Amino acid sequence: MIAFILRRLLGSIGVLIAVGLIAFAMFRYVGDPVNQMVGIETSVQEREQLRHQLGLDQPTIIQAARFLINAARFDFGVSYQFKQPVADLIGARMPATLELALVASILSLAAGVPMGVFTALHRDSALARLFQALSLIGISLPTFLIGILLIYLFAVVLRWLPSFGRGDVVHIGSWWTTGLLTVSGLKSLIMPSITLALFQMTLIMRLVRAEMLEVMRSDYIRFARARGLSERAIHFHHALKNTLVPVITVVGLQLGSILAFSIITETVFAWPGMGQLFLQSIQNADIPIMAAYLLLIASLFVVINLIVDLIYAAVDPRLRVQLHRAPV
Repeated sequence: MIAFILRRLLGSIGVLIAVGLIAFAMFRYVGDPVNQMVGIETSVQEREQLRHQLGLDQPTIIQAARFLINAARFDFGVSYQFKQPVADLIGARMPATLELALVASILSLAAGVPMGVFTALHRDSALARLFQALSLIGISLPTFLIGILLIYLFAVVLRWLPSFGRGDVVHIGSWWTTGLLTVSGLKSLIMPSITLALFQMTLIMRLVRAEMLEVMRSDYIRFARARGLSERAIHFHHALKNTLVPVITVVGLQLGSILAFSIITETVFAWPGMGQLFLQSIQNADIPIMAAYLLLIASLFVVINLIVDLIYAAVDPRLRVQLHRAPV
């Protein structure tokens, strides 16, 4: 197991280096940051001086190497737009995005897995057909449209929930903030988290249902019934456990997708997270923020994939045997 983790860590380092180089190369062509930082009255000499201060007059290879070395120390430079360290800007916005993604993931799992199991075990019932119809709607509607519909219903018509912002937050420690401890924070979190979780929930529900139906037709389920085991033991101890093996991969990747693609939800609800900061950086050709954001998302995907592999080993005993037999 230790050798497996070490191999994955070495591979992860290579992935992060490749992502860093790709991000640096791509974002060099989104625009000239100097034009975004100065006015039209700025002279050519002042522009060249600013370009020299930012290191933009150096060869591309030197700039890329300096960026990777600094990124390894969590130093992503200074934002061209905000004139502040990028690490501080992302650190201030990270709690909002992580809180939204965490709540959305919990909602999607807490609703998707039971709904998938129910629709598989009671596929001819009216409630199961209703769940399938709702899942088809949830997986078909775009995220921004769901958010707009929720805002119109609960914020404009009923006036139950706020339509934008994060509400009041509580500071925990030196940099972490949370809205889970305030009433306005909880109200502000309801609609964005549901919007972000709906697509993931329907995807998980349909996947669990398909895998559950496949497992219920297998031979060892018939053998378990022949042994006289109760339906509850068969469904939740044998069938569901084997159903979760392929579901873990999708859930892990979807958790990364929630973090990476929360940009749309944050834009619709004016949620002060990293996604909104990333959009602002694109508009102003703020290369340090864009590159740091992409590296951060890549790092989260790498960590999530490693955790998924470890959960595989905990759920599937066959994988544990293969890992113990694998050469170092």
